[in-house]
Amino acid sequence: MTTAVREVSVFGDGIAYFNEAADLLELDAGMRAILTHPSRQIIFSIPFQRDSGEFEVYTGYRVQYSFARGAAKGGIRYHPGVTLDEVTALAFWMTWKCAVVDLPFGGAKGGVTCDPSTLSMNELERITRRYAAELVEVVGPDKDVPAPDVNTTPQIMAWFMDTYSMHVRQNVPGVVTGKPLEIGGSRGRVEATGRGVTIVAMDQMAAMGLKPENSSVVIQGFGNVGMYAAKLFAERGCKVTGISDVTGAYYNAAGIHVGDAMDYVKKNHNLEGFTGGDKISNAQLLEAECDVLVPAALEKVFTGENASKVKAKLIVEGANGPTTPEAAKIFDQRGIIVIPDIMANAGGVTVSYFEWVQDRMGYFWKEAEVNEKLEDVMLDNLHELQKIVVEKKCTLRTAAYMLAIDRVVKALRLRGVYA
Repeated sequence: MTTAVREVSVFGDGIAYFNEAADLLELDAGMRAILTHPSRQIIFSIPFQRDSGEFEVYTGYRVQYSFARGAAKGGIRYHPGVTLDEVTALAFWMTWKCAVVDLPFGGAKGGVTCDPSTLSMNELERITRRYAAELVEVVGPDKDVPAPDVNTTPQIMAWFMDTYSMHVRQNVPGVVTGKPLEIGGSRGRVEATGRGVTIVAMDQMAAMGLKPENSSVVIQGFGNVGMYAAKLFAERGCKVTGISDVTGAYYNAAGIHVGDAMDYVKKNHNLEGFTGGDKISNAQLLEAECDVLVPAALEKVFTGENASKVKAKLIVEGANGPTTPEAAKIFDQRGIIVIPDIMANAGGVTVSYFEWVQDRMGYFWKEAEVNEKLEDVMLDNLHELQKIVVEKKCTLRTAAYMLAIDRVVKALRLRGVYA
């Protein structure tokens, strides 16, 4: 009889990275204990009625990991594979992501075990409103501010905001970010994560002597993050040679026309049948010849098994947790530079912060101003990491955790532990 053994959890990977940085910071056992336990984990049932009249029940999650630096902040994902372990890990990473770019937020994440592709808009709205209603007492502009994540959209954020506002009997646009512009969203928010990925990539490429016009980029995942990253890389002169989504990967050594790929996805909802490149497997895409590789899909795509086959010089983590600790060690040994997720994909939460600020003051910036502020935040903090790498002779990932942990620890020590 064989027993299925699940590989190390996503949260376990996060703790491994945390411990490496905590050792260099000489963090005491008590502070480690506080920082490796979430403040609050919420699990609840979401019964809803199908358009057919039948009832189903999904599970809703919200993990509020830390409030040390401010209100918790993090997205909501709709996916049948959502688990408490995954949501806890993502909330853990959000804590460090907000801290590494010096935002006044803690970390949170949420999810519902549903597949939006099987749901009508009415069903999706009913699930969202029930999910929001269950969280009314623990979210808010000064408590916890959700945002879009995997399979969630500005429309879903609009329903969440409206449900919360109805319950508290006043309009509260600042309860969520990633909303439509018409009800308090920020210009530049949709492209922000992909833009942030491109900003840090281009800066690191310059440091490595990689000129855009001579560089090739492969992007795994052609959703919101990957799509806009591809567009911006192409605009800056890079050749995008590979893209992928759930239907498979497409590679063209001569370069993929990103605009055509975007138009194709807009029309067909995925890349299935795209003729702008040769179809290969997602595994082959990760091992394709390129200068820059951007994983922009889900967790754990780089493992101890495939890390030795990666040919990129620079990996920029557009997704959360795409690299296991085993893979990270192999990349370091091979001299492959990795800009870690908590830095590389922090553009989304940074512009979410801008949206939260704009909602609270009732004044909205032009897109050029949002983009300029985003670049300042991303580059100022990336350069801080690069200094730590030189001083501590460590990787960018360890430097990112060191900077983030140090900022959270300072806040905790100033506030003290209420007991």
